[in-house]
Amino acid sequence: MRVLYSHAMQDFCIYKIYLSFVKHMPIVVDQLQREVSVPEVPRRIISLVPSQTELLAYLGLDQQVVGITKFCVHPKDWGGRKAIVGGTKKLDIDLIEGLKPDLIIANKEENNKEDITLLAKRYPVWVSDVVTLSDAYTMIKMLGDLSNTSTKAIVLVQRIEDRFAKLKSFPAERVLYLIWRKPWMAAGQHTFINSMLEEASFKNVIDADRYPVLNDEDIVRLNPSLVFLTSEPYPFKEKHQLELQQILPMAKVIFVDGEMFSWYGSRLLQFTDYLPLLIKQLKT
Repeated sequence: MRVLYSHAMQDFCIYKIYLSFVKHMPIVVDQLQREVSVPEVPRRIISLVPSQTELLAYLGLDQQVVGITKFCVHPKDWGGRKAIVGGTKKLDIDLIEGLKPDLIIANKEENNKEDITLLAKRYPVWVSDVVTLSDAYTMIKMLGDLSNTSTKAIVLVQRIEDRFAKLKSFPAERVLYLIWRKPWMAAGQHTFINSMLEEASFKNVIDADRYPVLNDEDIVRLNPSLVFLTSEPYPFKEKHQLELQQILPMAKVIFVDGEMFSWYGSRLLQFTDYLPLLIKQLKT
């Protein structure tokens, strides 16, 4: 007699196979202090975070990375060679399952908790939580350990630390760093962007945590001397610059490279070259 399995039975069987698989893998702890069973040498990695995708490429893991998101634009050639598993906030779970990953790399802020919880039932999912530059250094070293590229990761951190140690200080200016329009949203305290602003000697005018919503009156009240319009996640245009200039006629409103302020992997190597160019632009 033919037996038809229900979805619940199928899921249970898959879960039992997964448990048998992970029993033989070492346990690591991610940046959320979650215990994750990860292969000693992962061979099928999916990255759900653009900045960490770029980091994996820097660490030489081209052959191991099989899936990325549509927002993982660096390295450029990976978009045509790797499976695209959706966006950071909306993943194609079926496609991910078809790729049979043995390690998924995610981030607390970038990815939805529901997706990560679902995937973690079937696969090793390692989650980063990066708010400060120190967190970024830890993340890089931990991913190096996970991917058997610890030497490259340690050298990378040393290079970044050396470059940041040589950053020249300058008189701090009050900055409003905007990340969205309709509504206006800004980067506040306890964000990686705020940490990078501080590293660059800027003073964030936002005292609230995370990403508060603002109206025009709020922006006037904050009275920043500088307004940064980031290149991501919202694609600010010249019309937005003109709009802000009308709201804050005495402020300087400029476009900035969002990757430099919000990407916490190997992109940090470029920040120390970018900052002097930004300062020069502010002086013109």
